[in-house]
Formats: sequence, C-alpha cells, structure tokens
Amino acid sequence: MKTFKLVSLDIVEEKNDDLTQRRIKLNDGLIINREDDKGRWVVEAYVDRSYEDYFQTIQDHEEELMIQVKITKSSNRPATFLVKVIDNNIIGDYMNVIFMGSIIDRRREHIEKMLKLLMDEGFQGDELLEEFKRRGEEQRG
Repeated sequence: MKTFKLVSLDIVEEKNDDLTQRRIKLNDGLIINREDDKGRWVVEAYVDRSYEDYFQTIQDHEEELMIQVKITKSSNRPATFLVKVIDNNIIGDYMNVIFMGSIIDRRREHIEKMLKLLMDEGFQGDELLEEFKRRGEEQRG
C-alpha cells in the first residue's frame, strides 16, 4: 500500500443535467492506494462536523459518487475517482469521512473518445493510426 497526503476534495454533483463541483473544506486528509486486485483506493477526509448531514445522507443511500482530489500538493492535476462513503466518525467538532473506490483514467477515456470519433469519420487501418497520431500532436501543441 502507498499513502499520500490529500490536499483538496471536490464532490462532482449532477444538477439539472449539469455537472457541478462542491468543494469540501479539508482540515486534513490522506489517500491510500490499496494495491489490491480490484485497484481500489481509500480516501479519508478530516472535515468540519457541519458536513455530517450531507455525508450521512450519501452513506445512507449508498450512492456512488464521483470525486476529484489533488494529492500531495495543490499544483498537481486532479485525479478523478468513483467511490462510495463507507464510514464516517464524529471526532469532537470534526469528523472523518472514509470513501472507497476506483480511479477513473481520464487519459484512457479521452483516447477512447478520440478513436471513436475518428472511426465515425470513416478512418480505418493505417489511415486511422496516422490521423490519430496527427491529432494527438496537435493537442499537445
């Protein structure tokens, strides 16, 4: 297992067919790559107790959430996870919320979308490969 410092946590919510992010103010937190055969991660957020009802509702409904976190330092790119709240504990004026889930590989998702688009445009075989490389270079700029 590998443990990292959690520096930001956003809950991705869907409202009226729009995705919005709810910033959760962290007092502290950590994220653990369990390195198990299911590729699961544990995220522990130490937050103000004012979030108690919000997270208890999510846990009670066993909702799957999309979260975005920044690990180690705030200048890092956010990582996206699909998680469930598996526990929360009151600690005086604070609480910890424990999530478990899997990382969503955004790069892979982007690559799959680009390939589908190219195939929909009629590219095949070597032409598909060449166009994929060309557009990839354009995006990296």
